[in-house]
Amino acid sequence: MEQKTPLYERHVAAGGKIVPFAGWLLPVQYSGVIAEHKAVRSACGLFDVSHMGELVLRGADALANVNRLMTNDFSGMYEGQARYSPMCYEDGGVVDDLIVYKVSDTVYFIVVNAANKDKDAAWIREHLTGDCAMEDWSDRVAQLALQGPRAEEILRTLTSDIPEKNYSAVLRGTVKGMACMVSRTGYTGEDGFELYCAPADAPALWDALLEAGEPFGLIPCGLGARDTLRLEAAMPLYGHELSPAINPYEAVLGIFVKLEKPDFIGKAALEQARPISRRRVGLKITGRGIAREECPVYDGEKQIGVVTSGTHCPWLGQAVAMAMVDVAYKEPGTVVQVDVRGRKVEAEVVKTPFYKRA
Repeated sequence: MEQKTPLYERHVAAGGKIVPFAGWLLPVQYSGVIAEHKAVRSACGLFDVSHMGELVLRGADALANVNRLMTNDFSGMYEGQARYSPMCYEDGGVVDDLIVYKVSDTVYFIVVNAANKDKDAAWIREHLTGDCAMEDWSDRVAQLALQGPRAEEILRTLTSDIPEKNYSAVLRGTVKGMACMVSRTGYTGEDGFELYCAPADAPALWDALLEAGEPFGLIPCGLGARDTLRLEAAMPLYGHELSPAINPYEAVLGIFVKLEKPDFIGKAALEQARPISRRRVGLKITGRGIAREECPVYDGEKQIGVVTSGTHCPWLGQAVAMAMVDVAYKEPGTVVQVDVRGRKVEAEVVKTPFYKRA
């Protein structure tokens, strides 16, 4: 049976179209994916992302465990700083991609994908060593995402607790009197904030943000726009551009793999993983059609890869896709064909992200 976030009744009351997703009932859209997508690009959108998982590592050896579990290096962080990282299996395949916040020298707050939360928690717990324990805080935390070029203006009407730097957080802030952790990361290609609060406060916080944001063009947004926005920004999605069968180098996330660290799970395999034979690329669909996930990619009669995500992007007015292809086809300008329902549609490899804010 699917779970409901603390904002479920708000979504229903606002006419959100509810769908099951990763074990949760969530709005896929309100006013429509195109309108919501364009609102985030031009003004601001508010998303309920309370389905995401939150795990806490606590203890004298918390940092050592984070560094052993993740491919990135978390040494030298300041309190409130956030870092993105893949978490890998021994063979270099990806368990999940996540964001780690330093709360203190002995406490790290980890945000994981909803569909992977239980798997991630079990994997982490199984591999903890020394003085470190894991707590699952997912039921104790609601999360709202305020995304768009006017996000900061809106938030400033409700709080002064605004992180100045991207990938940082005000750990103990308040928004309209409600205790919140306010972070600045985003998954849309725009400036934006995540507000972590007690589930009981989520409806009042949602209402306060929508009221404050109305003069700025803020509207509620669903999963549909979240996906088209992240695709325009060429951000990987677990289960598509990342999986146990795809390593970080193939996903073009090598910048987050720190082989100079003494050791981490998957290091030995990743040291042997290059040169890679395939990699993630961006495709602009130049023919008539929309490439979708699992569409084969061809060079003439030879299959050279497969689409991992694809759609028509509202802001760009263009069908684009991400695909895993043979490295020989990685260069921008390379012409390929995508099999869309038995019809080969021409496409061109292009630089990513497809969209980048000014």
